[in-house]
Amino acid sequence: MNVDYLGEVSLFGRETLYNGGFPSSLFSFFHLPQSLQLQKGITCSSVSLQKQKCNIKLYAVPVRAFSCRFASTGSASSRDDLGSQRKHIASAFTVPNGYQRAGHMHYRTDGNSASEFEGQLDELFNEVRMLIVSRRKSDAVELLQANYEAVKEQMESGACGIEQAAVLDIVALGYITVGDLKFVASILDILNNIVDSLKDNEPFLDSVLLHMGSMYSTLKKLDKSVSAYKRAIDIIEKKSGKDSSFLITPILGMAKVLGTSGKTTKAVEFYHRAISILESIRGFEDEDLVIPLFSLGNLLLKEGKGKDAETCFARIVNIYKKLYGEKDGKVGMAMYSLANAKCARGEADEAITLYRRALQIIKDSNYMALDDSEMEKMRIDLAELLHAVGRGKEGRELLEECLLINEKSKGKDHPSSVKHLVNLAASYSRSKNYAEAERLLRIGLDIMVKAVGPDDQSITNPMLNLAVTLYNLKRDDDAEQLALEVLRIRENAFGKDCLPVGEALDCLVSIQSRLGKDETELLKLLKRILRIQEKAFGYEAKEVIDTLKKIVFYMDKLGLKDEKFPVQKRLSLLRMKFKNQMQY
Repeated sequence: MNVDYLGEVSLFGRETLYNGGFPSSLFSFFHLPQSLQLQKGITCSSVSLQKQKCNIKLYAVPVRAFSCRFASTGSASSRDDLGSQRKHIASAFTVPNGYQRAGHMHYRTDGNSASEFEGQLDELFNEVRMLIVSRRKSDAVELLQANYEAVKEQMESGACGIEQAAVLDIVALGYITVGDLKFVASILDILNNIVDSLKDNEPFLDSVLLHMGSMYSTLKKLDKSVSAYKRAIDIIEKKSGKDSSFLITPILGMAKVLGTSGKTTKAVEFYHRAISILESIRGFEDEDLVIPLFSLGNLLLKEGKGKDAETCFARIVNIYKKLYGEKDGKVGMAMYSLANAKCARGEADEAITLYRRALQIIKDSNYMALDDSEMEKMRIDLAELLHAVGRGKEGRELLEECLLINEKSKGKDHPSSVKHLVNLAASYSRSKNYAEAERLLRIGLDIMVKAVGPDDQSITNPMLNLAVTLYNLKRDDDAEQLALEVLRIRENAFGKDCLPVGEALDCLVSIQSRLGKDETELLKLLKRILRIQEKAFGYEAKEVIDTLKKIVFYMDKLGLKDEKFPVQKRLSLLRMKFKNQMQY
């Protein structure tokens, strides 16, 4: 007796459609796609600082002292320039999306003019930014290194104050932007030692701590990130009060880090605090509320709290409708997030209606091009949902639209069309039209082989889907050869213990099982799959359950009672664990 492990629709019964790349797990289930990021920032400045005499000299390429051209914080032109800086520099930082204050050096002063040192800081930052934007990375690194060495010389001479910290802050941010994270870690160690010795009333300190919190988050040093944000918040509260708008950035940074580290309850508290401060200052329908509401909604969605997430996204929709009218593209984007929340609550019909309205609004308003990757993702998300609720024909029409738009934009034989061919093939497989699925997959595979060659790992997705399709067509020998080829390519590309290899092994086991191959060898392959999953997901992860079931099945067939007992016990405990979680 052989067990049919391969799904009718896609690999291993997955109902998710292909957005490119490899799946995040071996056994994926229908899941809600992440919302798109709303591109709106909030104009809040850092706390004030006292002017002081400049004792440190900054260096540029060629080496020279900077002149003072620090902009006043009150003008619209200054805000526009800072927005431009945030666009080009802050993209690498991990302050909440669309709200990245850590990406610019806007140190506010109490007066209308700035000190010489503040002007030099500002010019250094702008110089680094322009070098990076103009792709002169080596010059940017030379500039950063010159200033780093200057600070080191000052510190060796006994200077170890806020001036050194402020320069190191900019240097570290610059190195993050050029991608040298290892050196950033060493700079942060020095910077951390300096700020630990400084009193809270030092100028610049709150801004430096804010940037440190962001950089530690980028480096995944979440505890240190939390500590930096906490001290920044404490300093701002002492200087400006607990309801100051200057608190918004560090509070949102703290919320993001807490959410990333799994401390959801605390993260939600910080998001609510940011929202409350903004509401008290700017009212309940101000556009600046969008970012914290959006971040909170996504966190709640991730935690399975669809109803609370829906409230956040509904507020964003209403805010945008009031400000821009019902036909603006921003409304469509917010509506898309609201549809995600509806989907998470199981309200499929309402979600589908919202998805369609969102797509139509974005299209009619020309908010983004039809071939934009985000627009494409929305269509695929909607198509996925339509397939999940049994409306495959409607879903397939959307997938065909994706393919046609892509072919019109990039040409029929462009590799980017392959993911759409794979998705269409999966759709036809759901309808048991395996012949059409095979035709589409062979077209996609041919395109990829011509583009990248026969040994590149990128050809393995259509190839493995084709193996599944041939399996469903009862052409097991052909399916086995393709699965073995996928396994070979992926092992060469990624090593023998990665998830893509595990996926190929699982497919191979299913095919060889029906071919009647040696069950002892199949058991060995399943144990290998289990090791891969345990390494990737953990010993008690939900993803290992299906593999454990298969192992128990073959152990029972082979009469391995002693080996079977602990595996069966482990399987039973895991089933009970996840059953209880679902009930909860």
